[in-house]
Amino acid sequence: MPTGADANAELPTLLVTGGAGFIGSALVRLLMAGSEYRVVTLDALTYAGNLDSLHDVRAHPRHHFVQGSIGDAALVRELFDRHDPAGVIHLAAESHVDRSIDAPGVFVETNVAGTMVLLQEARRHHERRARDGRPFRFLHVSTDEVFGSLTPTAAPFSNASPYAPRSPYAATKAASDHLVRAWGHTYGLPVVITNCSNNYGPYQFPEKLIPLMILRGLAGEPLPVYGTGANVRDWLHVHDHARALVAAFVQGEVGATYLVGGNAEHTNLEVVRLVCDVLDDRLGRTGDDSTHRQITFVSDRPGHDLRYAIDATATCDALGWSPSVSFGEGLARTVEWYLTHRDWWERVLSGAYRLERLGLEQSSGERAG
Repeated sequence: MPTGADANAELPTLLVTGGAGFIGSALVRLLMAGSEYRVVTLDALTYAGNLDSLHDVRAHPRHHFVQGSIGDAALVRELFDRHDPAGVIHLAAESHVDRSIDAPGVFVETNVAGTMVLLQEARRHHERRARDGRPFRFLHVSTDEVFGSLTPTAAPFSNASPYAPRSPYAATKAASDHLVRAWGHTYGLPVVITNCSNNYGPYQFPEKLIPLMILRGLAGEPLPVYGTGANVRDWLHVHDHARALVAAFVQGEVGATYLVGGNAEHTNLEVVRLVCDVLDDRLGRTGDDSTHRQITFVSDRPGHDLRYAIDATATCDALGWSPSVSFGEGLARTVEWYLTHRDWWERVLSGAYRLERLGLEQSSGERAG
């Protein structure tokens, strides 16, 4: 039996885009915990890409990191030619709604135009592999926000839900979903799509709700809640999402869409109060010292969707997957992670985590090697 580098060379390769981001790094860490794949991680290292999130696996013999954009056709082609991946799991995207309101053009460039470039190169690569009788598939990771907003009593989103995006972010993700389906139908690219609910867990960028509340709570700063805090989201632990992505890639039917949710609907205010409860318990805060006293209500953001929720029954049945982390357990573990990984988030808040990106841009060592 081959061993070492020779054994790794015989394993199929996956190209994971956006693999230094929150969900992408969770997926890469999960893939490295097994032994079925080599992984090439492609990430542009924008503000949300963080090599610190790949610290434990970056030097793994089955992992190769490349800094670059999915919109760089020459680079993407070189990666396909050099590494001959058996599949792509596409997570690279601009994903923060507030930022999409302020700068929608960046979201169009990455989420729409970048996805088209990646699809074109994947199509060329698939056709070449097909001539040799070798399989290939393209898994596109999307969001429940493409389906718009639900009323408080409406049934959760399902595969029958129509698209009705209401923010620039959601609109660009909807457009990328449509492009992926079009490349599947028109060019025969073997595609699978997943749409997930709100993720949470370790290594999440601090501008997102849960880590923002944890870090502001620790600092004694106001905990800003939009409007009345009545907006509802379904919460999915990032590890459960990563498991679902592997299942969809391996077992998913070509052309199918799988909705991935956590069966954990909560209003934003409920989530913030739960974070306060965990912090108070962990830090021994009571009475006037309670983190609850830091909650502050601020003006709602434009077009703030009232409710998202996913019915993942069909996905569970088809893939044999189900969420394994309850929201209470997952939230407690997430708070504990931020309390014990101060070095990670302090480097994010200070901007120090981006210094390595600048170093990489000045060398070619991890760009296309």
